Amino acid sequence: MAAPAPARESHSRSTELGLMFLAWVIVTAFYVLMSLATKGHVPARLDVFLGVVISVSLAMHVAIRRYAPRASQVLLPVATLLNGIGYVEIARWDPTEAGYQSLWFVVSALIVVVTLKLVKSIRDLDRYRYLTLAAAMALMLAPLTPHFGRNINGARLWLALGPLSFQPIEVAKILLVFFFASYFAANRELLSTPTQRFAGRLIVPPKVLVPILVAWGVALLILGGENDIGFAMMLFALFFAMLWVTTGLKSYLALGLALFAGGAVIADQLFSQVQARVSFWLDPWSATNFYHSSQLALGWFSLAAGGVAGTGLGLGQSGNIPAITSDMIFAALGEELGFVGIILILSLFAVFVGEGFRIAQRSHSDFVRLTATGLTATIGLQSFFIMAGILRLIPFTGITLPFVAYGGSSLFANYLIVALLLRISHENAQQRRGGEVVAVSFD
Repeated sequence: MAAPAPARESHSRSTELGLMFLAWVIVTAFYVLMSLATKGHVPARLDVFLGVVISVSLAMHVAIRRYAPRASQVLLPVATLLNGIGYVEIARWDPTEAGYQSLWFVVSALIVVVTLKLVKSIRDLDRYRYLTLAAAMALMLAPLTPHFGRNINGARLWLALGPLSFQPIEVAKILLVFFFASYFAANRELLSTPTQRFAGRLIVPPKVLVPILVAWGVALLILGGENDIGFAMMLFALFFAMLWVTTGLKSYLALGLALFAGGAVIADQLFSQVQARVSFWLDPWSATNFYHSSQLALGWFSLAAGGVAGTGLGLGQSGNIPAITSDMIFAALGEELGFVGIILILSLFAVFVGEGFRIAQRSHSDFVRLTATGLTATIGLQSFFIMAGILRLIPFTGITLPFVAYGGSSLFANYLIVALLLRISHENAQQRRGGEVVAVSFD
């Protein structure tokens, strides 16, 4: 009797498709409610809106089916829903910006497809450790070049090439994740094993601390050269988060806190933007500060007006807040969606970060594990810094809320992170299905 033919392996992604459908329904409902509140009728071109959202999302879904069929089925629907909620709020306040944001959504979807097609294995990127570092440094310093760099609202973060303007730092942070992951994976034992005696105790060799001090110095240089407190804080926090995940040593956390405190004192003495941010954070209400800190103060008024259930989409009064569609979009959403809406947004980010860390835990290589951890932490830290800044838990940084806020460079980089995490997730599933021995490898 002939042996039975092996069953065909199924790569069903019905869960992802179902979650995408739910995201489309929610975003469409939000868009219709916003239009009814502001214009009194259903959006005139609702069919075009639905066509763009569904077709672009389906294109990414089909690409995942083709190039990474075993990848996580949660990341893309969460990103799509956050992106859609942000788009509705952007369209509420500035239809022109909404048009640009929809164009960047298409470009971001294209980068997802291209990344999944071209990047066959994340481990291959470990070969380019210093190339990624050089590229990241070049991108970070690019806004300082004469004639091409642009200073907007006090921060020199933009690079203008003809009519195109973008923030190269958004891509640089991803390249830095690859460099940190490669360096830490290659030096894990050296970083985590005390071998030198000092004052009767074994400590990590001081030379190992050189990269840490360099990262601290680079964060301050970026802050001083480009007047960007947000990216400097995120870079510093990302470095120490990945270092702690690599070694598990609490002493590195203590060192990081000490360096952060020292750097904060130095920055407060040298950089006027830091002084202003701290002053506005401590007292955004007084007459002497109110003109300059009105962005933060008005944001709090909006959050207070939202209450528990919100004023309703399209019924908020946040239009007088500077940078309402970018830096302060979280405050605008808090007013119109209320505390319930804030919990929804926080929950979506929590799901995204939790799924990213789950992908990291299932990786079978130190480099891949640290890469997934760093990419996920980038989204998590950036979300925390901007939301905590608006809620006055920390000084306001002015960085964008991932997927939600207006900004083509940010949206492009965030979807690139989604594509890379999907590739890692697919590789993890392939290794498990292939029956490979699960063991920690020391790259």
